[in-house]
Amino acid sequence: MYDVIIIGAGVVGCALARKLSQYDAKIAVLDAAEDVADGASKANSGIVHAGFDAKPGTKKAYYNVKGAAMYASLARELGVPYNPIGALVIGFTEEDRETLNKLLRQGIQNGVQELRVIERDEILALEPNTNPDVLCALLVPTSAVVSPYEMTLALSYHAAQNGAEFIFDSPVEKISESAGVWHVSTPKGTLEARAIVNCAGVGAAELHNQISDEPVKIIPRRGEYYLLDSTVKCPFSRTMFQVPGKMGKGVLISPTAHGNALLGPSAEDIADGTDTRTTRFGLDFVLDKCRLTWPKVTTRSVITTFSGVRAHPATDDFIIGPVHGAPDNAFEAIGIESPGLSAAPAIAEELGELVAERLKLPGARFVRPAVPLLKPFAAMTEEERAAACKRNPEYGRIVCRCEVIPEAEIRDAIRRPVGARSIDGVKRRTRAGMGRCQGGFCSPRVMEILCEELHCSPLEITKCGGESKLLAGTLNEIAKEARGHA
Repeated sequence: MYDVIIIGAGVVGCALARKLSQYDAKIAVLDAAEDVADGASKANSGIVHAGFDAKPGTKKAYYNVKGAAMYASLARELGVPYNPIGALVIGFTEEDRETLNKLLRQGIQNGVQELRVIERDEILALEPNTNPDVLCALLVPTSAVVSPYEMTLALSYHAAQNGAEFIFDSPVEKISESAGVWHVSTPKGTLEARAIVNCAGVGAAELHNQISDEPVKIIPRRGEYYLLDSTVKCPFSRTMFQVPGKMGKGVLISPTAHGNALLGPSAEDIADGTDTRTTRFGLDFVLDKCRLTWPKVTTRSVITTFSGVRAHPATDDFIIGPVHGAPDNAFEAIGIESPGLSAAPAIAEELGELVAERLKLPGARFVRPAVPLLKPFAAMTEEERAAACKRNPEYGRIVCRCEVIPEAEIRDAIRRPVGARSIDGVKRRTRAGMGRCQGGFCSPRVMEILCEELHCSPLEITKCGGESKLLAGTLNEIAKEARGHA
């Protein structure tokens, strides 16, 4: 019997687990995938939005502004890459100027500081690579970038350090309540808890509608991106937005927290929330839109394309709190699309306090402080690298050449609480495989290390869980099969 079961190990679910782990409670986090941050939390723009775009009076506006203000200290505490680079929302017509002035008024009403509309000369002085046809822009000094998957991982680590249990490969099929106990059914069996919290992303509506007398609709909305090589300097020092449209904040060009240039996303409503394909149509759309901001945009330095699916609520606002019409102690944070990453710390803070109050959870007698993510070998000085190698010779064995990732960091990623179990799990924790060759050089060695640490066969190692196995069989098995067909 758990006190709380959280369904979904994205950034909101992990932030909530971290908050609830500060109470004397038994917490479980369930996820259908094989790792945390496997959905929208790993495939988004990584922007900590200031909060000018959300309609005043909405939950989006409230949690966006409150959550964004929490990010700098949270990132320092957890050791997560975060950079307050600011942003520009650029316009090319007088109609765009009207929209920017509306965003300015909205932002001020939402409590965003330092916003102002600037003109062409100042824009080009700040960002010389901007299309010279630009007319005006909204300057947003308080916008920032963060590594979204590393933030989610760090939140899960801290939650696990304080006793939260993470259970993967466990899609929730049914939730029901009887005699004050919630029953959560998965293919592996049924778990019980005093309370449940639905943070299931694109699958959240199905679970909500099983227990609520007020159905909700979640529309999967796919966004496609280009990622450029980190060896090519991003042409902009800020996040460059265009005037937003009805489908979202529009296509952006931005440095990531690790220095790559990111282009995207598109916005396409789809039927299948697990369909993360990239398409010719979506990528062409992104490139065409980017040319308006950066006429010299090129795909020469593109190292990968990817897509993420966000959970767009038909109500166009976050749905947070007790589940309407459900039995007691059912809670949810659903429809958490952009600015969900920005809002996550604030959502977790308030929802966690609400759950704890309803269950009368006492505060934990001892809360372990976060163990910050290690300073990457690639970011160390020569003196720091020498000291690291002296302390642990595995720092001297470089596995990923593109991103300069040593064996020591890969082993640490597997051994940590909520450790890596797949090639992509290592990739998100260490950046091994995120460089120019996209794992072409380092994947075999990463697979060997996973086998050594997890005590398993290479035939069991997957790229990203499920049936994504890297090897089909051994040479002996293949030869035997060939002889059988001869």
